[in-house]
Amino acid sequence: MNDSPRYWFPAKRYGWGWGLPTAWQGWVVMLVFIALLVMGAIWLPPPRELLAFLIYTAVLWAALLAVCWVKGEPPRWRWGDPPK
Repeated sequence: MNDSPRYWFPAKRYGWGWGLPTAWQGWVVMLVFIALLVMGAIWLPPPRELLAFLIYTAVLWAALLAVCWVKGEPPRWRWGDPPK
């Protein structure tokens, strides 16, 4: 059996952070994030409720970042694939 951890979000090849999900759980997280963002735009229309929408969006981004931090590959600055 494979003992290596299965990351939902792999590290980006260049830069710092995570790329698109590679596990179905990561895709569910992304779809829920997008659905909540769209629902927030309907519930708190930015032209009328800009501050509330920005706070709501910041909370969603923080939650996504937390999930990526816990279930993603450890982040660090990357300059591409290592030399062979």
